[in-house]
Amino acid sequence: MALSGLDIYKLLPKTNCRKCGFPTCLAFAMQLAKKAVELTKCLEITKEAKVLLESSAQPPIKLVTVGAGENKLEIGNENVLFRHEEKFFRPAGIGIILEDSLSDAELSNRISQINKLHFERIGQNISVNLIAIKQVSADKAKFINAVKKVSELTKLGLVLYSSDAESIRPAAQLTANRKPLVYAADKNNYKELAKIAKEFSLPLAIKEENLEKLSELSGAVSSEGASELLLDTSDKPINEKIWDLTQIRRLALKKNFRPFGYPAISVVKNKDNYEQIIEAGIYVLKYSAIVLLEGFAPEEILPLLTLRQNIYTDPQKPLQVEPKAYPIGQVSVNSPVLITTNFSLTYYTVLSELEASKIPSYLVSVDTEGMSVLTAWAAEKFTPEKISESINKFEIPQKVNHKQIIIPGYVAVMSGDLEEKSGFKVVVGPKEAAGIPSFLRNL
Repeated sequence: MALSGLDIYKLLPKTNCRKCGFPTCLAFAMQLAKKAVELTKCLEITKEAKVLLESSAQPPIKLVTVGAGENKLEIGNENVLFRHEEKFFRPAGIGIILEDSLSDAELSNRISQINKLHFERIGQNISVNLIAIKQVSADKAKFINAVKKVSELTKLGLVLYSSDAESIRPAAQLTANRKPLVYAADKNNYKELAKIAKEFSLPLAIKEENLEKLSELSGAVSSEGASELLLDTSDKPINEKIWDLTQIRRLALKKNFRPFGYPAISVVKNKDNYEQIIEAGIYVLKYSAIVLLEGFAPEEILPLLTLRQNIYTDPQKPLQVEPKAYPIGQVSVNSPVLITTNFSLTYYTVLSELEASKIPSYLVSVDTEGMSVLTAWAAEKFTPEKISESINKFEIPQKVNHKQIIIPGYVAVMSGDLEEKSGFKVVVGPKEAAGIPSFLRNL
């Protein structure tokens, strides 16, 4: 937890020497608390105080990077327990596990399918982030071959999933420029894996069965020089895992407990296709920064990516599209004009139904500050005045040769007032977007 200006002042020499450029040590402390100056400006600070102040200046959960280039995954640096307190900033990474026992053909086929796991939802692209190559064979060469194959066929981030240092070293050397995550060090191999992680500047996951042992391992691995860590409390029932993940997050944020000041990782081993997605979703919610699982069917992965997208948005700022008149299809002067709000989910739901109708139309997105139809209407953000203003602003009278607009059925009550304000005939459309295609065909 960051120190206040007065807390910092207590650790300063209090000589008011002015060598830092400030008239008093208190003034310097206040600027230091705001991160407006560097601690190095104080030339008389003791070594003990310097260590304490540098430690307090670190984020409670360290920022860790897996991968490189445009596909790098940044995790950590979160500062709240609950999303409504502020927001969660760095979306959890989703990774698919592939075993090195797969044949080259099977490996190639699965990688091809995983590479296609990207979707567009409410104007955003969502996709998986990582492929984990798991060593299940005793043949080191087979593992290295699988790592090489995966690295050649995908641009996604990589996870080297093995506890054998002799297998990890050549794999790390082969893929060091991709900055793969090494998973995982335990009490038996941490010195060897920490040495590899330090040598190649790689992130390293550490694994222990309980929190006390995990905190001890975290300190031991850090002392070996590995600086980017992820924490795993091993395989256990979901309720116990959630408890561990919550305590790690709570101790890092509320107690500034440095051994737990790293993001967490979870591996889903449930073999049921749907139960593993449910379990993975729980870990995304509480509080895994990376979740690895075996399932990769689109109908399984899309719900997980959708959940992640929803959780890592700002709860105080709804997703919005730009307010404007959108031409859908090959519009003409005879195309119908539909009115909606600029809430992303509403807009894209209406858009998909308009595209399905195959009737070229104009879709006018009114600026409602990201509120849905009924919410915006109740908040007086979706009013006859606002709609009339949008119609003129987006030049609807110049785009079509008719004087007719279609409004959502839920706000039919505004029809008369809107006709008077806009000069357009108002047609009340369906309440639900799913009714748009048949409504337009019968218009």
